[in-house]
Amino acid sequence: MILLPAIDLFGGQAVRLYQGDYNQMTVYDPDPLRTVRQFERAGATHLHLVDLEGAKTGRTTNLPVIRRIAAQTNLLIEVGGGIRTMDTVRRYLEAGASRVILGTAAVTDPAFTAQAVAQYGEKIAVGADLKDGKVAIKGWLETSQDSWETFFDRMQGVRTVICTDISRDGAMRGANLALYRTLASRYSMDIIASGGVSSLEDIRALKEAGAAGAIIGKAYYTGAIDLAQAIALGEGGEP
Repeated sequence: MILLPAIDLFGGQAVRLYQGDYNQMTVYDPDPLRTVRQFERAGATHLHLVDLEGAKTGRTTNLPVIRRIAAQTNLLIEVGGGIRTMDTVRRYLEAGASRVILGTAAVTDPAFTAQAVAQYGEKIAVGADLKDGKVAIKGWLETSQDSWETFFDRMQGVRTVICTDISRDGAMRGANLALYRTLASRYSMDIIASGGVSSLEDIRALKEAGAAGAIIGKAYYTGAIDLAQAIALGEGGEP
């Protein structure tokens, strides 16, 4: 199982939100590249980046920061947040991202999603951000009418889905194991678990549940999870 340490970008800084609330933002590092290098030293091979401003506006506000990170590290980078046009997909991939994540667009613009997958294949992932059983959009500020079942059924052909339980995000309450167990058993795509991953036991349980990967956010920044130990556990050994 792949471990993806996460950085949320706002104003060029590494920040974290509590349950997607922009009014509950903590700045963890004014220089995200410094944090990324800490991830590398811990043995990380992948990085999950979210442009929080892009999620709200659809603009690539933090593209220069993402380009700098990609140029100065060896991590495989996935980027999400406001990716709603083919031009934005192209710009992120040309900036060095290995994969881009379609969130709002995957719900509201099926034709664009299909076009992106047809053109870029496995470089396109989708994000399923779940709130009360529905898929949230626009930086979690709105909730669509799509249930998670409807959304996942429609995403057949997509290789990777990053699934976030918003109620667990930043809350340090543990991952929603029942959800990820159901998704992994029902669908053939790679399921990346996000939200509430706060202990090595969570990682062990997610691996057993069949998740292809897990995103570590707040638990890293607070010291609740040692990233090197988490990576060792995900790769098959004991921490």
